[in-house]
Amino acid sequence: MGDPVVDEIQGFRHDHAATFNFDLDAIFEDYKRLELESGRTYVSFPPRRVVARFIESGAGGVETNSPTSTSVSLVPA
Repeated sequence: MGDPVVDEIQGFRHDHAATFNFDLDAIFEDYKRLELESGRTYVSFPPRRVVARFIESGAGGVETNSPTSTSVSLVPA
């Protein structure tokens, strides 16, 4: 049994998507139309760059979250 609020929101999203035959381009265009018609000011921020952080491993070496590293530790920036 899921959260009733989440279930309700998912139901609205499903019904809205079904109106456009689940066509993502049409759904997106409708949301952009609704934004324009709302008269509200919306802001968009540029994507953030992920900064690689280094941490010391327990063996005294250095681990990185680089995909080329053999020992990977994911550390949020």
